[in-house]
Amino acid sequence: MNEQAALGARGPGQFAVRFAKGTVRFARLKPLAAVGSVIIFALLVIAIFDPLIATFPTLETHLTDRNQGPSATYILGTDNLGRDVFSRLVSSTKSMLFVSILSVVFGVSLGSVLGLVSAFFGGAVDLVVQRVMDGLQALPALIMALSVATALHGRADVNLSLIIAIAVINVPYANRLVRSTVLSIREEVYIEAATALGASPLRIMVRHVTPNTLAPILVLMTNQFAWAIIVAATLAFLGLGPREPTPTWGLMLADGVENAERGFWPPAITGSVVFITILSFIMIGDAIRDLMDPRLRGGTAEPGGQG
Repeated sequence: MNEQAALGARGPGQFAVRFAKGTVRFARLKPLAAVGSVIIFALLVIAIFDPLIATFPTLETHLTDRNQGPSATYILGTDNLGRDVFSRLVSSTKSMLFVSILSVVFGVSLGSVLGLVSAFFGGAVDLVVQRVMDGLQALPALIMALSVATALHGRADVNLSLIIAIAVINVPYANRLVRSTVLSIREEVYIEAATALGASPLRIMVRHVTPNTLAPILVLMTNQFAWAIIVAATLAFLGLGPREPTPTWGLMLADGVENAERGFWPPAITGSVVFITILSFIMIGDAIRDLMDPRLRGGTAEPGGQG
């Protein structure tokens, strides 16, 4: 009994050591992805503790300090209404990450389920599902998101409209990926063995097929976070996101571009934050792809390779 207690006490410590070693190894093999992970983690911390990090209230204006450059008082300067750019960036991080992450999770999850069912059952089910996916991909993704957001604008909560618009364009990508993966898995020997042993289609799909689709889904999801941020910022830039005075990255870009002759730093700083966030998600997605793909895993053996 005492030995079991001792093992249990060592468990969390051993896990912490293994996690630390894995983190160091990941940083050594994928330094760019490690930097991207730190940036995304920092953004999540900012989103959670934004009231404590912001130096001024988001809506507070200082008309005598309009269009000020970065200074000790205003870390990233002020906009044309004298609002602190840093505080508005911090405040808008939460809504941007919330919309992007939720839309990708919802869209990829729905597309994955449809792709799994479509490929596993085939026949008429596969035909109907794939024709619907063809319809969703008939327009370029950004145009489709713009159409959905416009149709929902004013009829639903603005963040919900953005989530649905971005989720819709994620569905066919996840569907195609999972469908092709499942079609190859169906031909494996262990699926034939499970069928011969009398396993039900539902059991085979849940226990044997679904776990083997998780790796490509995770890679797709990570890369789609970057695309979701682009679309969300674009829709907000075009006026289909939250309205003034609520800050969003896209709205701050639009306002900064409109008033660029008075000061270049608000749009430059906001654009840099958007670019760095997108690049971070892309670097993380590429690293996850390399680590999970056996054909690319050999390329991670040399330190410093980004793959």
